Amino acid sequence: MATSHTGAEHRRLHDADTGTAPWRRWGPYLSERQWGTVREDYSQDQDAWNHLTHDQSRSRAYRWGEDGIAGFCDEEQSVCLGLALWNGRDPILKERYFGLTNSEGNHGEDVKEYWFYVDATPTHSYQKMVYKYPQREFPYNDLVATNGGRGRDGFEYELMDTGIFADDRYFDVVVEYAKDGPEDILARITVHNRGPADASLRVLPSIWFRNTWSWGTSGGARPELRSVPGRSAVEAVHERTGTRFLSVVGDHPVLFTENETDGPYRKDAFHRYVISGEKEAVNPAETGTKAAFDVALDVPAGGSSVIRLRFGETVGDVPASAVDQVIDRRIAEADEFYAECFAPALTDDERQVARQAMAGMLWSKQYFGYDVERWLTEHGRDPLQARDLRNGDWFHMICHDVISMPDKWEYPWFAAWDLAFHTIALSLVDLGFAKKQLDLLLSRRYLHPSGQIPAYEWNFSDVNPPVHAWATGLVYDLDKARNGVGDHAWLESVFHKLAKNFTWWVNRKDHDGNNVFQGGFLGLDNIGVFDRSAPLPTGGYLDQADGTAWMALYCQSMLKIALELSETDPVYAEQAQAYFEHFAWIAVAVNHETGSATMWDEEDGFFYDLLRLPGGSAQRLRVRSLVGLLPLAAATVYDPALTARHPQLLDGMRDFIDRHPSVSSVLMPGRVQGQRGEHLLALFDESRLRRILTRMLDENEFLSPYGIRSLSRHHAEHPFEFRVGDQTYGVGYQPAESDSAMFGGNSNWRGPIWFPANILMIRALLNLYLAYGDDFTIECPTGSGDEKNLFEVARELSERQTRIFLPGADGDRPCYGGQKVFASEHWRDLILFSEYFHGDNGAGLGAAHQTGWTGLVALFPNVFAGLAGTDLLEQGMAGMLHQLPVVDTEEST
Repeated sequence: MATSHTGAEHRRLHDADTGTAPWRRWGPYLSERQWGTVREDYSQDQDAWNHLTHDQSRSRAYRWGEDGIAGFCDEEQSVCLGLALWNGRDPILKERYFGLTNSEGNHGEDVKEYWFYVDATPTHSYQKMVYKYPQREFPYNDLVATNGGRGRDGFEYELMDTGIFADDRYFDVVVEYAKDGPEDILARITVHNRGPADASLRVLPSIWFRNTWSWGTSGGARPELRSVPGRSAVEAVHERTGTRFLSVVGDHPVLFTENETDGPYRKDAFHRYVISGEKEAVNPAETGTKAAFDVALDVPAGGSSVIRLRFGETVGDVPASAVDQVIDRRIAEADEFYAECFAPALTDDERQVARQAMAGMLWSKQYFGYDVERWLTEHGRDPLQARDLRNGDWFHMICHDVISMPDKWEYPWFAAWDLAFHTIALSLVDLGFAKKQLDLLLSRRYLHPSGQIPAYEWNFSDVNPPVHAWATGLVYDLDKARNGVGDHAWLESVFHKLAKNFTWWVNRKDHDGNNVFQGGFLGLDNIGVFDRSAPLPTGGYLDQADGTAWMALYCQSMLKIALELSETDPVYAEQAQAYFEHFAWIAVAVNHETGSATMWDEEDGFFYDLLRLPGGSAQRLRVRSLVGLLPLAAATVYDPALTARHPQLLDGMRDFIDRHPSVSSVLMPGRVQGQRGEHLLALFDESRLRRILTRMLDENEFLSPYGIRSLSRHHAEHPFEFRVGDQTYGVGYQPAESDSAMFGGNSNWRGPIWFPANILMIRALLNLYLAYGDDFTIECPTGSGDEKNLFEVARELSERQTRIFLPGADGDRPCYGGQKVFASEHWRDLILFSEYFHGDNGAGLGAAHQTGWTGLVALFPNVFAGLAGTDLLEQGMAGMLHQLPVVDTEEST
């Protein structure tokens, strides 16, 4: 059992999990972009990006949520705290980050600001971030015009490219939050002038209410902000949060207006007051639903200024020293917490990467509000007859939850398969939250009555890879390793909901009922020759190697969960048998000749999608991509101690195999058992495994210095082409941004490196190592002459992935693509965790703050630090889980 720790943050986690104290009630749950979202779209043509734009966002009240800079709010986003800034030159008060819409960016939507999540704890007892605010006028028009003039084959024009940071003429705005109690929040805003000359800055620490009263749906009392006579303080009265006070150290004016689109005092009042000098824009009665302290700073060159605030249930003096003492104590407790959570063997650089990755994960929680039935009604539609409207089939959905987001600016909405990966990383520091996140999308408020899991708000009916069962099993195993006993009640509850989703997949995504699956784009956007979610130009349909592999992994995961549940209830042994048989038929289908073709290509030693044509023939689409590697992910070993306790189940499996020659021909040849008697289920035998790995570990194909590419580099010189009539469809190796507009064009699966794909390959290699042991070795890299066992290959991939973020001898981190500014004094310790990475040089691409699944990098060094292959061979997968320095919050007191 893992060592139990009783540090202050772990005690807070325990109190939050047991309901003793609401430490998670307040957190960084404010979005960084509410404009341009589906929720706020009430247009007739469903053009969300242009219905409510960045330019309109300062004056139009939002319907479903709020956004801001360095935001903090309660878990229902009733009361919001944030920051507004003005450097004396900008045409706009900086109340939110700026970026381009999907049509404005040459590679889709793209934020054009620099901010970094530096630290965070899971109860949000301490949070720290840095925003780099230029002192020169922000180049809004230049960014829009220059990017608009570039094509998809050109580089993106970034804020750094404009020269605005020349001579270090910018402010580092460092925002810290610390809790002195579950309901008592302190803030410290430190403004550093990095430039060579003195500079002035207006800082507006703000408080406002989410507008719930303008839509005729509230029914409750209207909230109110009002001044506190004789104090620099604002009283906030809201029926959900009670009466609270925001106080600032020092004597500063307080501005008031309404968070409303219309009326004498409007949402944009502070912009008009600060930028245009419109004194009449703010309410002289000092009441409203939006307020801010107006703090004018003159910051000397190379110097700094500090603003301190307190938000709590009482009003009183706020000594600066008292604020600093609490914040400094929370910093020390955060240091203690991560010292306990991370492996002692980590290097300082690895520890920094892992901690900032977790900071990004924890800052990326967001309140997500969306009542689809009400939203459809507000479009003037009968929710039962609105299927032609976006998400019209999902009128049952009622969302009002804090959810781990992929990126709170570029993707400020949940994505089903992203969220599953998030929980793996989050479980390192907050198992309770991870478990609730997995359960959320399977709850009755989200899961469709048909059993489908909602994909994402742009199209809930799209299909993401079914990875929830795998993530559930892994989080359960981590919990069990931590506590010595698993949470069977939670696992059983999730299992039944997963079974409903599994049935949906079997009934909806198996075109011919032959255990070969489709699924559409399956999260891999432009990886295919065609848009896999649209009708094919050839007619017919695709049998997808990845869709089928995902279902094989789904079967394996459900089988494993059923075996675990059968420890206390034998009825689940029958369920385990059913999922084994599902897997067996999938394995048969993958290897069965269909229309003169199989997914497996013996000549190439690789799996491909099958194009099933209307006449009944089938043709392989020979694109060497992640699609053909994913069958490798469907490799799972089963603990012999668990299976041995169910001899009837093993007898049933043997009887099933014996009765079906097609099954025995697939599952029996080359069958292996691990050193401890582990049973392996996989879609391939040893011969095929070697051929797949030979391609995967070839540096001229999939193996990059920074992990596994999503498309083989072979296609750089040998692009795949497919003619349909007079049109040619093609796939070529593109290691950076996409030149395709498919699925918005803002992500690329035709060459770059993606963390979710790599963790699945590492997981598969560890399972295969348990089955084959040290006797199985393979060249890594291919052609190097260096033979490695599969544990060593897994560790090699982990190290290559982690290397993306580690500084080299010259101080450069590969994730910054050689840009020297990021190795300079005030940038070098700040790390961005991008959506995906250049297939050759490791530079970060896509969404700049998608710590989400890229936060998995925190897991890699912690898994392999101090872990040897013998630990796995002797103890099974538990050997890996037990060595993780996870913490038993249930036993902490």
